Amino acid sequence: MLARANRIVRADDYRNTVRRGRKSATAHSVVYVRRHDDAGVRFGFIVAKTVGNAVVRNTVRRRLKHVCHELLPSMPPGTDIVIRSLPGSDSVPWSTLLKDISGVVDKVVKA
Repeated sequence: MLARANRIVRADDYRNTVRRGRKSATAHSVVYVRRHDDAGVRFGFIVAKTVGNAVVRNTVRRRLKHVCHELLPSMPPGTDIVIRSLPGSDSVPWSTLLKDISGVVDKVVKA
């Protein structure tokens, strides 16, 4: 699980990252990345009702948190990352999810 210091919790931070950050997409998610002056790396998740019912949405969110926990050591400090899950993301195999998210995050962070 991600520590509170590694999570985006304020609505303003979500809004700024989505509106002002760089964006890249896969078939099952959209990733927004924004640099900031703080030292920490923070992740946020948007899983809408179009993905499924509450059980499905929470499962998708837990899977995304686990992916981000694995990516955390390789992220540069001062980065906010928001992952928006798209419909159908609940049926993506773990290996595909990990590969897609890590590839997109690396691409956007290094751009």
